[in-house]
Amino acid sequence: MISITFHPQAEAEFIAATKYYESQQKNLGQRFISSVEAGVARIKSNPRLFPAIAQDIRQCLTTTFPFGIVFRDTGEQVEIIAIMHLKREPGYWKERN
Repeated sequence: MISITFHPQAEAEFIAATKYYESQQKNLGQRFISSVEAGVARIKSNPRLFPAIAQDIRQCLTTTFPFGIVFRDTGEQVEIIAIMHLKREPGYWKERN
């Protein structure tokens, strides 16, 4: 079974976006969490289904929210590198190892 890990900065992005959405509307943060969790579940079931955006990096788009889940698939493990807003600073995550 494939294990999923979050880069510390990806986890921080996830938390910050959740707090932002919750501050905008009650339960919107929870809807964001559900959207990201659904994306992670899709990644876990078949990581190679998603398009490569760099050499060994792929991206899964969330539903409803303008975010991409950027990840690296090693075959045995998937590392979530970024929970990236699609309209802000593309490629900022490339320095993460």
